[in-house]
Amino acid sequence: MADLGDLYQEILLEHNSRPKNFRQLEDATATADGFNPLCGDKITLYIKVEDDAIADVGFQGAGCAISRASASMLTQSIKGQTVGRAQEIFQAFHIMLTEPGADLDYDTLGDLETLSGVIEFPTRIKCAILAWHTMISALDGSGPVTTE
Repeated sequence: MADLGDLYQEILLEHNSRPKNFRQLEDATATADGFNPLCGDKITLYIKVEDDAIADVGFQGAGCAISRASASMLTQSIKGQTVGRAQEIFQAFHIMLTEPGADLDYDTLGDLETLSGVIEFPTRIKCAILAWHTMISALDGSGPVTTE
């Protein structure tokens, strides 16, 4: 099991040091800002929606390794998906991090499962979930997100 833990850690470190889609989208159709005052994580998420599909996504910001890795993984998991599917992925991810012992939808989570260990560190859950709440805010236009 240590090998699996090492693999998960390696994936998280890779996403932190070389985040995917770390860029501003000039033609974004939806954006939102997120802030985690507990850790100081800040993110701006940019989403380009075309015909109910997420054609492109990017993010900028600064934060801890968990926050950056989660944002990077979010962009990879929702790019090319319908808005409805992105919301389903959010729900599966949210359950994974907030409901200990819940049955998880591993097919929906895919590589996001590597963040499942965060549930063991309650103060870090807000770091991992910030980008996800920011995505929902961008899609529904509800404004900035603060995890308090």
